[in-house]
Amino acid sequence: MEWLTESSTIRCGHDGRVVALASQHWVKAGGAAVLVAEDPKDRAITGCPNIGPTVKPCTLTLTVTAGYSTLVRIDRHAVVLSNLDGLTDGTVPGTVHHQVRATNQHLVRSSS
Repeated sequence: MEWLTESSTIRCGHDGRVVALASQHWVKAGGAAVLVAEDPKDRAITGCPNIGPTVKPCTLTLTVTAGYSTLVRIDRHAVVLSNLDGLTDGTVPGTVHHQVRATNQHLVRSSS
């Protein structure tokens, strides 16, 4: 599994873009800051097309359910891996996920 960075492409289940801002900036891969736990949580989602009278588009990432390294840490925070999976605040609550579409770096990997 590859490490995620600020340049990784993370999208909601409807194809909205997650703005993945790193909380640390001293470890980089491919020139971009590596994401660590809890970076993918509480991040803005832009451009979610899930819009309608009784429908809420995804605007925020929620709980991360998978994707934190069990071995590699930066300043005591687990590195985020390419198997990232979590929920969003979009309709239907508790069913819309955010996941990695592209890591956009192929230099650094970890088995878990």
